Amino acid sequence: MKRGFYLIMAAQFFSSLADNALFIAAIALIQQLEGPDWMTPMIKWSFALAYVLLAAFVGAFADSFPKGKVMFATNAVKIIGCLLMFGHASLGLAPTHQVYTVCAAYALVGIGAAAYSPAKYGIITELLPPEQLVKGNSWIEGLTVVSIILGVVLGGALISPTVSAWLLSLEANVLGPRLQTPAEAAIMAIALIYLVAAFFNLLIPSTGVTYPRQQRNPVKLLTTFSCFVATLWRDKLGQISLAVTTLFWGAGATLQLIVIEWGRVQLDLPLNQASILMGVASIGTILGAVLAGKVPLRHALAVLPMGVVMGLVVMLMPLAYEPWFVYTLLIAIGALGGFFVVPMNALLQHRGHVLLSAGHSIAVQNFNEQLNILLMVAIYSIMLGMEMHINTIIIIFGTLVAGLMLLIMAWNRHNHRKHPELDQVIGSRAHGTALRHD
Repeated sequence: MKRGFYLIMAAQFFSSLADNALFIAAIALIQQLEGPDWMTPMIKWSFALAYVLLAAFVGAFADSFPKGKVMFATNAVKIIGCLLMFGHASLGLAPTHQVYTVCAAYALVGIGAAAYSPAKYGIITELLPPEQLVKGNSWIEGLTVVSIILGVVLGGALISPTVSAWLLSLEANVLGPRLQTPAEAAIMAIALIYLVAAFFNLLIPSTGVTYPRQQRNPVKLLTTFSCFVATLWRDKLGQISLAVTTLFWGAGATLQLIVIEWGRVQLDLPLNQASILMGVASIGTILGAVLAGKVPLRHALAVLPMGVVMGLVVMLMPLAYEPWFVYTLLIAIGALGGFFVVPMNALLQHRGHVLLSAGHSIAVQNFNEQLNILLMVAIYSIMLGMEMHINTIIIIFGTLVAGLMLLIMAWNRHNHRKHPELDQVIGSRAHGTALRHD
């Protein structure tokens, strides 16, 4: 791997670490302000909304400048959102309205993340040849999952009584009496992590890859983006990998919220301890991602059955009470998810690179994945609003994942029956063929 690849990994690690720690801190802040129960999933929903609304524009933005600089600028947007959350009480709003400021601040972090993602993933296709994409994605996904583990655990630790008391006393010497709550102390510490990510972003070298001058007319960008979406969904390999990654990320975001609620209801855990459960599941995802790194790109579609198994294993959660069973189950769920999503992600990036451009293909991917997150998190919120028991929600969730994966597998078999030569185009070194055709 090239030196630039490791700098990308470092920048991604610290930026993602801060994103996930801030998610836990935001939930703690909403609980501190006594916000309504539905506001917790709304935090995740507001973050995902930026990906959907900006999808038509962030690909062109990422392809207009060196991607290291794009990552630096968008990480700066995350810092602004973090600081806005820290200053939620400085706007003179009543506590009942301050929760909306917290939600808006995390939405701003989502804007930064939405623009950050096409640059982060797009630069991988610029640095690595097709045969190294699975390995490269395995590293990136594995490290991202490590950052998720450490991020949610760090977020839980920062709001715990012991650590927060130490932070408040330490930061009081610098900022004075401004810091008053554990959530505020945690948010200020997280802002420093974003600064570390910014440092690594500045070190990322230019890949030398340039693209044609990007369109800036919003209407034309929307029209063009809709064509890009249609292009990937029409591609017989792109549509399968896009369907799988779309389902996985929607399910993963919902599962994060489910695990927090499940920990509270079934295991009687506070937020800082329930966040550790999310980290335990992510340990399994690392193991799955590492194993997936040994899967050749040409055989990526062979891992599809693991998605069905994951959905079935999720349905065992209502039976778990003992710690050993809880941890084993969450690690297994994470491992199955990591093993099947990494090859699918690599295949999708490969087809996107062949058909479109690095930035635009990742923007299409993010649009579909985040749109599904909006849908699945909204459904979860509605089920909570209907006061459904969390174990009932888990059974519905697992059944949905397993059933949809079976449909995707049938879809893939149908494609291969009609086009037996499909696997032969995997590994092509072509680039932007659909753009040249248009």
